[in-house]
Amino acid sequence: MDKLAIRGGKRLSGEVTISGAKNAALPILCAGLLTADDLRLKNIPHLQDVLTITKLMKQMGLRVQENGDETVLNGNDITKLEAPYELVKTMRASILVLGPLLARFGEAKVSLPGGCAIGSRPVDQHIKGLQAMGAEIHIDAGYIYAKAKRLKGARIVTDMITVTGTENLLMAAALAEGETVLENAAREPEVGDLANLLVKMGAKIEGIGSDRLVIQGVDKLHGAAHEVIADRIETGTFLCAVAAAGGDVTLRRTRSGLLDAALDKLREAGAILTSGEDWIRIQMAARPKAVSFRTTEYPGFPTDMQAQFMALNCIADGTSHVTETIFENRFMHVQELNRLGAAIDIEGNTSIVRGVDKFIGAPVMATDLRASASLVIAGLAAQGETVVERIYHLDRGYDRMEAKLSAIGADIERIK
Repeated sequence: MDKLAIRGGKRLSGEVTISGAKNAALPILCAGLLTADDLRLKNIPHLQDVLTITKLMKQMGLRVQENGDETVLNGNDITKLEAPYELVKTMRASILVLGPLLARFGEAKVSLPGGCAIGSRPVDQHIKGLQAMGAEIHIDAGYIYAKAKRLKGARIVTDMITVTGTENLLMAAALAEGETVLENAAREPEVGDLANLLVKMGAKIEGIGSDRLVIQGVDKLHGAAHEVIADRIETGTFLCAVAAAGGDVTLRRTRSGLLDAALDKLREAGAILTSGEDWIRIQMAARPKAVSFRTTEYPGFPTDMQAQFMALNCIADGTSHVTETIFENRFMHVQELNRLGAAIDIEGNTSIVRGVDKFIGAPVMATDLRASASLVIAGLAAQGETVVERIYHLDRGYDRMEAKLSAIGADIERIK
């Protein structure tokens, strides 16, 4: 199993090119199931999760072709309407095939999903919405069985804001008969990116970017070309890395408007940020200041940036309070950061972080995707060597992170 060895204390300088957003690419790839025509996609990131979802859809009959920087999908020969446990167990986003299969083919058999152990993230909101659209659904032996001659438009109010739930119902509604209204919809940029692709494919969607989506169903969708938006979480992770280690780095092919809440907290921590249409520059010359925050749905502070900011707070001047409201198990990185010399106490869903002068390198173990990123950030700022084990979590969501960090001056290597 691969590890990362990081020898900390190096200031970072240079440029990093940000990859396409994982959380946009996965539902957009699933949209390939909605049409028999070619879908031409650019800026798909090279990630383990992308390989997993691609493998899943290939076995259904979706054709996937790589033409340089373009990925071409064709759904003309889909014959198997099943997502088996063997593939779904490693990635919760696999549930995103349910809506498209049901809407276009009238049936689907999808294993209940797995993924990171950061919380329950139930799929009941997906099921409730599809049932409101007329689907017959039952769960047996760990599988969701769904059938519908044709989905009917409905007004759907989810009990909670759910990103994948919004995406699944949005794709299903695009081919449903009549009007569907999604209330309490997720507003994340990745949801908007999927909606914009669907419009290019012939869907009729109003309210993109808001919490109320109105979809007029169409009989069929056609092919389209689309470029996936920049990964705002990768962007934020690299910004936190520079804020922790110090330096002057420019991030290319990204936009500041995707993560305003996180940028505000970086400024509060003492970072100097400047930006243009497709770049962000961060300069950090002093010890960071402690910043308190509370995770919440977009446009609030993203739960996917909580662990990275906690690593920054560990070596900041002052005490901070970090409150997690989205996932109940998302403090598993705390004990690993404490192994590096951090001083963190947990009270319910809040971590109290008392800043220390420095991290001291030690072996640590990644427990989930964003936790692994926080340990890399800590290693970059630590005195001595930090070895991060189980980095298969990292590879699920970051495209060659160690190569990008090496290019801006980090002393980091992958150990096979």
